[in-house]
Amino acid sequence: MFRTALRNVLAHKARLLMTVLAVMLGVAFVSGTLVFTDTLGNAFRNQSAKSYDDVAVAVTTHADRRDDKTSGIDAATLKKIQGLDGVATATGRVSGFAGVADPDGKLIGNGWSNTGANFSPGENGKDTSYTFVDGRGPTGDDRIALDKETAKKGEYQVGDRVRVATNGPVKEYTLSGVFTTEDGAVNAGGSLVLFDTPVAQQLYLKPGWFQDVTVTAAAGASDRKLLDAVEPLLPKDATAQTGKVLADDQAKQIESGLSNLNTMLLAFAAIALFVGIFLIANTFTMLVAQRTKELALLRAVGASRRQVKRSVLLEAAVVGALASVIGFLLGLGLATGLRSAMSLIGGKIPAGPLVVSPVAVGAAFAVGILITVLAAWLPARRAAKIAPVAAMSSVHAVATTKSLVVRNSIGGVLTLLGAAGIVAGAAAGSDGRTIIGIGAFVALIGVIVLIPLLSRPVIALVRPILLKLFGVSGKLAAQNAVRNPRRTGATASALAIGLTLVTGISVLGVTLGQAVDRMTTDNIRADYMISMASGDSLDESALTALEKSDAVVAVSPQQAASIKVEGTYHSVSGVTPGDVQKVFSLKTVSGSLDSLGDGEIAVGDKTAKSNGWKPGTSLPVTYDDDKKDTLTVGAVYEENEFLSPVLMPRNILTAHQSHPDIREIWLRTDGGASKANERAVVDALGDNPAMSVMDRQDIRDTFGGFISMALNIMYGLLAMALIIAVLGVVNTLAMSVFERQQEIGMLRAIGLDRRKVKRMIRLEAVVISVFGAVVGVALGTFLGWAIGRTLASSIPDYALVIPWDRIAVFLVLAALVGVLASLWPARSAAKLNMLTAIKTE
Repeated sequence: MFRTALRNVLAHKARLLMTVLAVMLGVAFVSGTLVFTDTLGNAFRNQSAKSYDDVAVAVTTHADRRDDKTSGIDAATLKKIQGLDGVATATGRVSGFAGVADPDGKLIGNGWSNTGANFSPGENGKDTSYTFVDGRGPTGDDRIALDKETAKKGEYQVGDRVRVATNGPVKEYTLSGVFTTEDGAVNAGGSLVLFDTPVAQQLYLKPGWFQDVTVTAAAGASDRKLLDAVEPLLPKDATAQTGKVLADDQAKQIESGLSNLNTMLLAFAAIALFVGIFLIANTFTMLVAQRTKELALLRAVGASRRQVKRSVLLEAAVVGALASVIGFLLGLGLATGLRSAMSLIGGKIPAGPLVVSPVAVGAAFAVGILITVLAAWLPARRAAKIAPVAAMSSVHAVATTKSLVVRNSIGGVLTLLGAAGIVAGAAAGSDGRTIIGIGAFVALIGVIVLIPLLSRPVIALVRPILLKLFGVSGKLAAQNAVRNPRRTGATASALAIGLTLVTGISVLGVTLGQAVDRMTTDNIRADYMISMASGDSLDESALTALEKSDAVVAVSPQQAASIKVEGTYHSVSGVTPGDVQKVFSLKTVSGSLDSLGDGEIAVGDKTAKSNGWKPGTSLPVTYDDDKKDTLTVGAVYEENEFLSPVLMPRNILTAHQSHPDIREIWLRTDGGASKANERAVVDALGDNPAMSVMDRQDIRDTFGGFISMALNIMYGLLAMALIIAVLGVVNTLAMSVFERQQEIGMLRAIGLDRRKVKRMIRLEAVVISVFGAVVGVALGTFLGWAIGRTLASSIPDYALVIPWDRIAVFLVLAALVGVLASLWPARSAAKLNMLTAIKTE
């Protein structure tokens, strides 16, 4: 039976090609994902271990110049650590944000990974953390050093003047050297600026103090003993760990971070394989049907049902093994390509070999073979149940009424249960997403089971149109599409799954995108928003500079803080009275926002309602500096997403903050947004590359950009499933043409020319494809609505948006898929010799 199975694979290799391609693509996705994430994890772990190679003990404080509660490590404590037995070196470190401007004044890097640190040389004048390839380390107030990549991007050479932005005004420094490093920020595509230690301390902490200390051990010294000796010398807010522990912790963080990426990619691989199951099952069903007499003959000469079933499954296993080998090799190429693609878009990955783990190999072959065998199991079971006499007379081909009733009943029950789950999840709000997920899966299975039943009435609706437009070719195409409802259903199901996901994501994405767009349009009156590219707070000098600019007519910060009222903390925005109403569309519910100018506060309506506050209410408050006060509510306003639920005059809040936490500055200019006004704002800020100046469109793009990016990523990942669905259409049509050779020959003989034969096959493909697309679009829209309802409570003015334009594009693309998928089968059908075809059994 094994020889028989192998002979059948070789005899039908052309017809099994699409199956091999489908399994191959799914396996490539799985193996490529596993190899890529293993390679990424190994590279980052090696880099992490390398950066801690010489570290015996690392001391961390998280001290910051804006935080008076954490002091850091002073020079005296550092000297005590340096004097401990077994300590080779103890180096104090201090760091923070530093952005370098390119020759055009633009920021080099992405903001969050632009770092500044201190150059701390030993007695030999070298800092072991950095290897200089040109020049030397910075010494003096006006000297800096740059990492090699940043210097290259900025076209800087030793001796050039470089503009560097920290959280204060931009300053110019002379470049003293260029270095390489294993620093994680640099390897992530960021930049690193080295300052002389006193300069870095002044910028990021305070003179004579360090945030961290790195200890290296003398020969023979124990890291653990050094840790025990260092800990008693440290302040309470400092933590100390051995280098090995830090490396292990960082490795775990890398594993955790990559596991999310791994899970997401494997989920899309699972979708692709799930779609592939329909293609494989369809292929083997048709192959079994075509070989009915052959299988009956095997039964007649003594083969048992088990042997016939095993023969079909062995064919599937051979096909799966072949596809797994090719898919695994393709997956290695995919992993390499993903790594290169990340480098091209700025994600710098540490050097390292491609990691091919036993898990990746095992998963590739297990998935490829098991999926193929699983999909072929039902056709194999049907083949084994065929009685020899019945098979030889082809009576088996007619599905019994009982089997159709059972199938449709099961499909109907599953669809109703799934739909009920989706509706229940939507009604449950934010807690109902899991219920929707389960309901969606059950409903999708139910619809797939019902698709053969749905195909007849749905295709019957378009039959008159096809007849009118395309004549006899259209009539025959519609009849052929419903001749074998199970086959049509299985082919359409693959497209339906892909379109369900694509449509659901589109409905949700467009709805959220327009909600965000309305949120920005309805709430913002400002022409520009100023923020730090790093996400840090703006320096107060930026606000002062804008207040003095002649181009600015209204300016208000969003200065973040919190107050405690009767034991409960509330977030606060410090704003400029009078100007805040000019830069935001604040709708007053009660009271007057002019009361902010009198030292009173304004409270969001939801917060006011939940606490029973109203204009005139006196609130005993405690500030972050533990000082107490009594504030009066002067107004209640409709809350928005850009301000905290409590607004307070900035001058009152600043009195209780040693370093004001200014997240954004919002402003209106004389004459509105224009290139001249934008230039005036940039000039007022000292042409600071680290400060982002965004107009209203930029603000919309910033808040809605993530949604667009996520949509594009989802479309790209789902493309694999749609490609497999297209292969399914090609395969079904090709094998259907092979089955209908005699029929096509008869049609040719009675006058249907080659052009009309081609048209018949094309229309059949279009009908099946569009049918699957319509089912997918309907179910996807339903899912998009349900998931959107779970988000409605957290998004102001949420309203469902059906992207009719995109849906129309999806349906047109589905029709185009049908046309493209039919090219080869239609050509094959038209080329058939009518006399030879008529004689074919």
